[in-house]
Amino acid sequence: MIKSIVVGIDGSDAAKRALQLACQIALKFDAKLQIQHTPRDETVVYAAEAISGFYVGTNVAQQELLLEAADKLGEQARDIAAEEGLETVEVHIGHGDPAHDILDRAEAASADLIITGRRGLGNLGSLVLGSTSHQISKNAKCACLTVP
Repeated sequence: MIKSIVVGIDGSDAAKRALQLACQIALKFDAKLQIQHTPRDETVVYAAEAISGFYVGTNVAQQELLLEAADKLGEQARDIAAEEGLETVEVHIGHGDPAHDILDRAEAASADLIITGRRGLGNLGSLVLGSTSHQISKNAKCACLTVP
């Protein structure tokens, strides 16, 4: 039985699909859903450009903008969950490495399932170190589902 789900989001289409599926599974099993987002420079640039409508570039991705974009993404995640019929979700904003934050959230929540998108807005380092979803699947203590 699935009682606790953690889903990682980053603003990508794959993360949106992962969140939608997480909501559907949470509803089916009456499970608690926690949403984890860890903003990174490349993610905030993507979100800032979406908010402002113009090219921002990585040099202006400051902490304040990073937090504003993370909050906006959290609001969007709550809206998506509500559209899927799930009114009660927790949104957590981390810092540092997204895989580490998601794994920590899953452990704190005694998660039965972690859901992530297969390919998000990760950086060039993911080509060398492995993507967030790959790192999670290697190190998780519960089941993992990666959504294309």
